[in-house]
Amino acid sequence: MTYADLGGPGESAGGSKNLRGYLATPSGPGPFPGVVMIHEAFGLNDQIRRHADRLAAAGYLTLAVDLYSDGGPRRCLVGTMKSMITGEGRVFADIAAARSWLQASPVCTGRTGVIGFCMGGGFALLAANDGFDAASVNYGRLPRDLEPALRGACPLVANYGARDRTLRGAAARLEAALDAVDVEHDVREFPTAGHSFLNDQEEGPRALRPLTRVMGIGPDPAAAPEAWRRIEEHFAKHLRSPSIAP
Repeated sequence: MTYADLGGPGESAGGSKNLRGYLATPSGPGPFPGVVMIHEAFGLNDQIRRHADRLAAAGYLTLAVDLYSDGGPRRCLVGTMKSMITGEGRVFADIAAARSWLQASPVCTGRTGVIGFCMGGGFALLAANDGFDAASVNYGRLPRDLEPALRGACPLVANYGARDRTLRGAAARLEAALDAVDVEHDVREFPTAGHSFLNDQEEGPRALRPLTRVMGIGPDPAAAPEAWRRIEEHFAKHLRSPSIAP
């Protein structure tokens, strides 16, 4: 596992000048399918690195791209959220650069997926129609104009929590929109889970954690294993050729 200097499209192309990420490489000679991982609002932290390591252990060359490469959360968060609202801008150039970097790697098969969590789940949803072969959306916020944003998207698996007060009804709305635009999908809402339920520990400032628990935010060890199984099966179906399938 190592950090990668992606170079990126650069500021002139609308992307981060110093784009970087965390690269988790499976064991063995490869080549491996690639996955671009998009972090939560807290950034590319230890939790996201553990998510990347988990996918690498399952056989995917996983690049967790750092959307805050050019200044950290304080400088980049507002612009990052603006990209989510508008559906364009620096973040999408960075995601595309991360995908291209993976595809150019000699240990990548060329087939790529995208996965995101929380804020990153919203970006993974918006990037699903931009050259990826499969997408995984985990408690990601939905765009205002949902159906137009989803037209032409790659096959998608989505995991939401019924106890997530920040995204009530999101799973049902997403499934209806994917049906309407005829995109292959598997959307599930877990009854015991809240927001960020795939995390293995609580995130954010300790002083705010009692509030986040009330809002239905935090790990759910009961639901997480099934959600991860769904993600890995989805990527195996759409990213692995018959010759490298497990």
